[in-house]
Amino acid sequence: MSSNNSIVASDEEIKSHIENQVATRVAKSPIYAFLFTDCLRITECSKGLVRARITLEHRHMNSGGGIHGSVSATIVDWAGGMAIASYDLRDKTGLSVDIHVTYLSTAKEGETIEIEGRAGRVGGSLAFTNIKITKVVDGELGPIVATGTHTKYVQKR
Repeated sequence: MSSNNSIVASDEEIKSHIENQVATRVAKSPIYAFLFTDCLRITECSKGLVRARITLEHRHMNSGGGIHGSVSATIVDWAGGMAIASYDLRDKTGLSVDIHVTYLSTAKEGETIEIEGRAGRVGGSLAFTNIKITKVVDGELGPIVATGTHTKYVQKR
């Protein structure tokens, strides 16, 4: 952890915090409950970084059989918040100010995607995050499915 951060936490502590944040959000948010229950697995956490995997199910698909654009957008929203939470173990991750999603390829039902959320900067008022959704092929990262940026208004702690 960086010495200029007021909170020093191990990666294990950060992962535990993120897993608690996921459980809380899934319990309180119908859309997160619908999309993430029984399929989201946190794989790695450190300061400002969260990685997770989802094996896509029918509920994640559009009418053409690929991951629905709204699912990718919701993942960008969720991963941005989790990246901010991992930055300094905060519980409240702010309000969305701006969100962008770029769709690059697709993933189908039964395939696994990896989600990577990174907090580039968490300031006193705004936090800036970058998200990448990548298809996992034979256990390795494959084509990028979507990328996103998510800016959030964060209150001073």
